Amino acid sequence: MSMPANASQPVALNGSCQVGNGPLRIIVLSGWFGCADAWSPLLDALDTEQASWLFFDYRGYGRSRHLRGDYSFEEVAADVLRLADSLGWDRFALVGHSMGGMAMQRVLLAAPHRVTRMLAVTAVPACGARMDAQRLASFTVAIDELAGRRFIIDYSTGKRLPAAWVERMAQQSWDNSTPAAFGGYLAQWATGDFSAAVAGNPVPVKVMVGEHDPSLNADLMQKTWLAWYPNASLEILPNAGHYPMNEIPVAFAASAQAFLLDQAA
Repeated sequence: MSMPANASQPVALNGSCQVGNGPLRIIVLSGWFGCADAWSPLLDALDTEQASWLFFDYRGYGRSRHLRGDYSFEEVAADVLRLADSLGWDRFALVGHSMGGMAMQRVLLAAPHRVTRMLAVTAVPACGARMDAQRLASFTVAIDELAGRRFIIDYSTGKRLPAAWVERMAQQSWDNSTPAAFGGYLAQWATGDFSAAVAGNPVPVKVMVGEHDPSLNADLMQKTWLAWYPNASLEILPNAGHYPMNEIPVAFAASAQAFLLDQAA
């Protein structure tokens, strides 16, 4: 991760990277194609005096590529809570991008008293992606083929971004995840469903979608996240697809922090 001028040196932890030492604690969970370092475009815009930002790597991803597991979101929740305990973080906010939305909801279910609020960024709802066999097969190709990853990234951002950027995003994913983990988590977020367990949860939630995301769009969020969480709100981000933290990092950081740092009140 590159270091922003107003932040202390990022500290590498087991399976994560911490930026800042502020009193508000925020744990960031990546999407299927992501890792902790994929959030680096945001760093120059983060408030590191009010907040401590913990960018988490799942087993089989990034700094945790060497760690094996069953690649379930229940396992992710246990790992997140174990790391939070080691840091003395009793309460914290959660940010989840894409499949990270399912992961952070598993953290919420495992320790509801510890989660102060959740930011769902183009996030898979608790019902999963509800993929049929044909669509799941098309995504499965991306486990072992870089071209499959390029296609999904291009499609999910509205087929409007430079080919060089799409290539870099796909290559970063390829270099920072093992096939076993990439495939294991796909099975979790593509077909899993624990929506009944989260319905009615009072935790404050902000849902963000990019205007060019063809699948995880405002209509889907209204029928899922906003239907299940009574204290949820929705924001549509202009000029963004599925990866607003990479496509419009400064604008995204401003909006995200307006919600996350409101904990100070």
